Amino acid sequence: MYGEDVLAGNWRRRKVIPEVDAEPDLVVEDVDSGFCGAVVGFELGAVVLEDRHGKRRNFPLAPAAFLLDGSPVTLRKPVVHRQRERRITASGSVAVDNAPAQVAKASRIWVEGVHDAALIERIWGDDLRVEGVVVEPLNGIDDLAGAVAEFRPGPRRRLGVLVDHLVPGSKESRIVVAVTDPNVLVTGHPYVDVWQAVKPERVGLRAWPVIPPGQPWKEGVCAAVGVREPADMWRRILGSVRSYKDVETPLINSMERLIDFVTVLED
Repeated sequence: MYGEDVLAGNWRRRKVIPEVDAEPDLVVEDVDSGFCGAVVGFELGAVVLEDRHGKRRNFPLAPAAFLLDGSPVTLRKPVVHRQRERRITASGSVAVDNAPAQVAKASRIWVEGVHDAALIERIWGDDLRVEGVVVEPLNGIDDLAGAVAEFRPGPRRRLGVLVDHLVPGSKESRIVVAVTDPNVLVTGHPYVDVWQAVKPERVGLRAWPVIPPGQPWKEGVCAAVGVREPADMWRRILGSVRSYKDVETPLINSMERLIDFVTVLED
């Protein structure tokens, strides 16, 4: 008389109301009021709908509170996936996160002393580690030509040299003209010492003191600013450097040229 068993089948199963992200411009109808509009935003936890006349109303995100194409839905606020911020190195380049350790390449960058090397590490250290390029202090360039010959540069063994006080007529300019190997790039900055390549205001000075010729420059600077030892002054200088913005443009340009030269090798 009744056909199939009335207890058979899924008649007890509750209907599942789908959840839908309330994306901008999604058109839905509020079940209770009949207000129909497009999603234009959220306010105090409620979705804001705007109808075709420009009228806006707020509705709570209650279960099964809306109709989408005639079917009940539960709206939910979309999850905003924030784009991961890029980390910038002290040199201003985009950091390469989780990069594998690089074996040191044959190419090198030479600088005059340990202070130069420490300053270069502070600004360009991340970039150089990614490239596998080592910076080595020379402790002076008096025998630069001999040191270059001993290094034996080649197309895949390039050498970059950063020289202090590289200006026309200086002792340094006379020394570097003896280096003519095409696999060696010698460049530099005009400052007497790499200390002077740091912007003076970063160290609390209006300008670097002018030291008379014949007087040791670092000791003269210390005396002029009231610092007892060059080591103390150097800690103050290095501690003031956070990025390329703290040093003068000639140093930045020279280092960028050297890094490009030793990392772009001939096949």
